[in-house]
Amino acid sequence: MNDQVLIFDTTLRDGEQCPGASMNTREKLEVARQLARLKVDIIEAGFPIASDGDFEAVKAIATEIQGPCIAALARTSEKDIIRAGEAIAPAAKRRIHTFSSGSDIHLKTMLNVSRAENIKRSVAAVQLARKYTTDVEYSAQDTTRSDRDYLVELYTAVAEAGATTLNIPDTVGYAIPGEYSALIAFLVANVKVTGVIFSVHCHDDLGMAVANSLAAVQAGARQIECTINGLGERAGNTSLEEVVMALKMRPEIFGGLTTGIDTRQIYPASRLVSHLTGMVVQRNKAIVGDNAFAHESGIHQHGMLKNRANYEIMCAEDVGRTSELTWGKHMGNHAVRKKLEEMGYKLSDDEVRRITDQIKTLADKKKSVYDEDVRAIVEGQFTEVSQVWKLADLTVVTGKQPTATVTLVGVGKKEPVTETGTGDGPIDAMLKTVDHITGTKGSLVDYSVGSVTKGKDAIGEVSVRVEFAGRIVTGKGTSTDIIEASALAYLNALNRYLDEQSRRSPTEKPVL
Repeated sequence: MNDQVLIFDTTLRDGEQCPGASMNTREKLEVARQLARLKVDIIEAGFPIASDGDFEAVKAIATEIQGPCIAALARTSEKDIIRAGEAIAPAAKRRIHTFSSGSDIHLKTMLNVSRAENIKRSVAAVQLARKYTTDVEYSAQDTTRSDRDYLVELYTAVAEAGATTLNIPDTVGYAIPGEYSALIAFLVANVKVTGVIFSVHCHDDLGMAVANSLAAVQAGARQIECTINGLGERAGNTSLEEVVMALKMRPEIFGGLTTGIDTRQIYPASRLVSHLTGMVVQRNKAIVGDNAFAHESGIHQHGMLKNRANYEIMCAEDVGRTSELTWGKHMGNHAVRKKLEEMGYKLSDDEVRRITDQIKTLADKKKSVYDEDVRAIVEGQFTEVSQVWKLADLTVVTGKQPTATVTLVGVGKKEPVTETGTGDGPIDAMLKTVDHITGTKGSLVDYSVGSVTKGKDAIGEVSVRVEFAGRIVTGKGTSTDIIEASALAYLNALNRYLDEQSRRSPTEKPVL
């Protein structure tokens, strides 16, 4: 049996289905570039039939990204398969991932087909997908609530039709490790088609996605489907960083199984996805949370001073959590470009010039500029959308009656627009004033503040989720002034909403 576990990253497909976490094509390309640096084996780039935007994003990733296999999701319908095949055509390594369901509740109430008809459709889908690529993956949703003998019949049929990877999803996060391990072992033993790879795709509804995935590996699975930061539908998916580091740190438990992941790229990937989606990583999140390598207890600190191994089982450097004080206001465009390339960023000349100016401005405001400060500046470039409204000036006065004077520049307007408004607090006053100027009412669903680095002069980072006419949109803003960061985040969400209104026409996306 293969001694390597393939890492199938579905951040750009299942991860993006997390409410409010949608990304535009530029942002998806940046994530795909980082996933390539991370050296994932497969990137599931999207669901091409869902919208023209999804199709274009998958095609752009398939055209540019080298190294990983580029996969596209498709239902078992002919139009889905054709659309997926067209989207991934430019990729050197490409895969079509087609899916149906396995449980009777899905077959009867959602698909309205018999077991036999489901097999027939699934086989036809795999055969059609084989016309576009020899690498075809098949999934039956809700396997953990399915009849095992029927799963053997279904998976055997699609494997004989040409499916090379058989994915066993715990779609509703229902399984526990012992149960899921037994299911995988049963299918590995009874689907008697040589050469297929068994894969797992777990959801975290009961908090067991990582444990279930690792148990499945012990039972014979050799592909784990996962996302950066565990992003995904409902409670999320299997966390890439957690399964990868578990396999790396406990080889004796997993029989020496390895992955091809460059673990030093884990933290940069986590940071990028968090920034672009607006989904803040909890501080105590394993591997990538702010507290993952922090020690406050006196006993722990004493032990760490004696030997880091007393309280740390891995080095922060192993997952890319290092930072240098090498940035400053005397750097030129050439030096900034070189440093950014070392950090893995691919930017245009105009973007490098803008970033250099922002680094110099920041260096005038704070004593030390860290890599993470620069990452926040760079990633701010990726969240840019059509700038329908742009912040020109902001003045806030606190007190018994907080007021905000906001100046915005609007596309097509000859002069900046300035208005003053009041609110329950300085941020509320600012938001109401922005709404009044733009004529677009937003409702703040979620608001969170964090610091990019430590210290009293750290950059503040604000993440917002705003509801506009029933659609929830995320926004990010960074500044040494938290009120300004809040305004930038809100305007980023507003501009994203207005941009999406002019170009986006999605259909309902599936859940595996």
